[in-house]
Amino acid sequence: MDVIDKAILRELQSDARMSNRDVAAAVGISATTALDRTRALREKGIIKGALLDVDLASIGRPVQALIAIRIRPPSRKVIEAFRDWATSMPETLGVFVTTGNEDFIIHVAVPDNNSLYAFVIDKLTQRPEVADVRTSVVYENIRNSHVVPLV
Repeated sequence: MDVIDKAILRELQSDARMSNRDVAAAVGISATTALDRTRALREKGIIKGALLDVDLASIGRPVQALIAIRIRPPSRKVIEAFRDWATSMPETLGVFVTTGNEDFIIHVAVPDNNSLYAFVIDKLTQRPEVADVRTSVVYENIRNSHVVPLV
């Protein structure tokens, strides 16, 4: 990646819906060059897609939590089956498979505290491979929407 590729990434991370012409103007290159470079970034897998950032409170899911889960037995088959189940849950925003005391950290968004309680008690703890669950309510979720190469 060179400075032009990095500039294109910066612009598209500001607004993924930005037209090719606008990207080119912002970066100071021709529209053809911007299109070729953007396509190359997609083909290399650097740009994987564009995400829609939804205001969770506006869609009735204002309560977020991070749920740390320990699985037993910690075999590949059990870990992968739980990962797939957790990912499929409509409450789930993200699943992190981790090292350390927990095997997973699941990021969820739900309508209220009762729904969070129901998710943890009625869904998570009912799974036989779940050995331990620790839940932390998220007060504020601040994401860095601009990621650039460090080198």
